[in-house]
Amino acid sequence: MNSPAIEARGLFHIYREGPVRTIALRGADLVLGQASWTSLMGPSGSGKSTLLHILAGLLEPSAGSVAVDGEDVTRLSQAARVGWRRRSVGVVLQRDNLHPHLNVGDNIALPLRLDGGSAGTIRARVEELLGQIGLRDRIGQPVAELSGGEAQRVAIAVAIANRPRVLLADEPTGELDEATAAGVLDLLEALRTEQGAAILTVTHNPQVAERASQRLQMLDGQVADAG
Repeated sequence: MNSPAIEARGLFHIYREGPVRTIALRGADLVLGQASWTSLMGPSGSGKSTLLHILAGLLEPSAGSVAVDGEDVTRLSQAARVGWRRRSVGVVLQRDNLHPHLNVGDNIALPLRLDGGSAGTIRARVEELLGQIGLRDRIGQPVAELSGGEAQRVAIAVAIANRPRVLLADEPTGELDEATAAGVLDLLEALRTEQGAAILTVTHNPQVAERASQRLQMLDGQVADAG
């Protein structure tokens, strides 16, 4: 039996601002199977984005563990966690996904360069992804000139450039019209079926949720089956 792609157990997270404490996660558990697609829905403030940031290694939990291949990545050093994330995890956040001083092509190429890819391989992968997201003619365009929907598509291309084992996406279609969103979801499905990636989409969009094989609901910092 394959081990889970990611297994989170007993996650707590407390935000502190002066004397004020806000408990965002209250013992949250989540298992993402290999080559699975899980959607996570829930009201604003329920802890969805906090959970995604912890799974991605962008935020340390106050308590609990996140295991990948049996290794608790929350116990890795910051440098080791950055390396793990670069090799294995694609992340799409609601904002600030792109480097503002790089053009479209260089944003997509960056994770490939950090991974040591050859110039020819990188160029081919960038062109392939730009074709898939319908922005082939924008390769040299500054990202500041992109619309919100275009920037979101580029962010997804950046996230899947290295063919990650896990893709974590926070509202991946939030800036997209229905037709463009469907194309992006097809891209994610191809990543799952062809590369065996595990996908978690945090969303309010039923169009996204219905693509998932596992639908979960987040309420008051805990994860439950959405039914």
